Amino acid sequence: MVSKRLPETTAHVRITRQSWQQGSIEGDVSANQFEWHFHWQFRQGELCVEPSLGRALIKEPLGRFLEQRDYQLEPGGDYSFTIRAEL
Repeated sequence: MVSKRLPETTAHVRITRQSWQQGSIEGDVSANQFEWHFHWQFRQGELCVEPSLGRALIKEPLGRFLEQRDYQLEPGGDYSFTIRAEL
């Protein structure tokens, strides 16, 4: 029996700004040919991702990544995570 592997895409994240006082993290995320800018207000639980093209594909996995790694993220840092989909 041959098992089918789920499609995977690696997303790359760069943190550009962080303010614990304002409760926010900003940065850029890219996956394949898509690129977005995000602004996460972590105290309010609000994640804004622009532009809208492909936003539905990245917003939920990016939100999970940010919540899991929030205290480890630093401005200028490059990070990556895997999305269980092909973008």
